[in-house]
Amino acid sequence: MKPSRFIEAALWFPEAVETEPFGPGPLVYKVCDRMFALFMEGSDGDAPARANLKCDPVHALELRDRFPAVTPGYHMNKDHWNTVVLDGTVPEDEVLEMLRDSYTLVARGLRKADRERVLAVLGDDLPEIGDA
Repeated sequence: MKPSRFIEAALWFPEAVETEPFGPGPLVYKVCDRMFALFMEGSDGDAPARANLKCDPVHALELRDRFPAVTPGYHMNKDHWNTVVLDGTVPEDEVLEMLRDSYTLVARGLRKADRERVLAVLGDDLPEIGDA
């Protein structure tokens, strides 16, 4: 997945904002001040980008078993976060589903008014990212 596609998808979600709380470089995507994704460009011109995404602990293990490019979250809680190397070995639709799951998990943990507002936009059966 191209970095621009990941960024576009992360910003598609209701009330998603991009921040740089760690200084220039890592991009943090938040909903209501809660992080749902962290995006890091490759460390040099050849290294692929990476994204940290929140995940249900059981599902996180399943994804790590399925995809070598999915590992425990780098500098994150290893039970609840995965790092996904965006090198093309994980299909784009899988990465988008992981991003959607991350957003939804974080949104479900918001205070009631915020949770209802942001999740109402998505509806019960979450639409494809980018569909309007």
